[in-house]
Amino acid sequence: MTHTRATAGEFVGSALLTTVVVGSGIAAEQLSNDVGLQLLENALVTALGLTVLILVFAPVSGAHFNPVVSLVDALLGTRSWRDVARYVPAQITGCIAGVMLANLMFGLDAVSWSTTDRATWPHLLAEVVATAGLVLVIFALVRTGRAALAAPAVGAYIGAAYFFTSSTSFANPAITIARMFSDTFAGIAPTSAPPYLAAQLVGGLIGWLAVRAFFPATRDTPGSIAVTASGG
Repeated sequence: MTHTRATAGEFVGSALLTTVVVGSGIAAEQLSNDVGLQLLENALVTALGLTVLILVFAPVSGAHFNPVVSLVDALLGTRSWRDVARYVPAQITGCIAGVMLANLMFGLDAVSWSTTDRATWPHLLAEVVATAGLVLVIFALVRTGRAALAAPAVGAYIGAAYFFTSSTSFANPAITIARMFSDTFAGIAPTSAPPYLAAQLVGGLIGWLAVRAFFPATRDTPGSIAVTASGG
């Protein structure tokens, strides 16, 4: 029952996170023609929504909502690989469901394939940086006994990363896959998604190595991580 509840928490949390990201992007497009203002609105709503969702679902599943976070958690020995095998499909399907919900709430087709090409070398480098930074923020806090700060810290990091990375910090393979299903402000073309996924995995590996180098000891109990990731 506990495993079922945790997996369901990852599905629902991932769906709500993606609804926040994509829905706020659609709303921003409708409210303003200024791209900078649209991005600011999208970033602010994502940062706030992300913080709330981590606080809500942390006791249920750890509030990963992100395959990279789950993988790094297992590599560090604080999450079982069986959990990862359950979490990742739940995260991906949850994110897809969240995109469809966002589309429908704004009167769009449930699925509309994105035509926004994003896969340039600067954008891919930005995804490596964004994902590595996210992993470092999360596990630095967890491994130094400050996991309670993860929700506001991750929300603040993602909000900032919308602007200091050229890719607007997707930093999450599940949400990257889901964004292909919405031809809106937050969408990504299917042809751009695979390079983004590869960059995010590389970033996750770099973040894992950085965590091991700077924070070799853990003071938290296994499975106590409470974090997530998303981007613009």
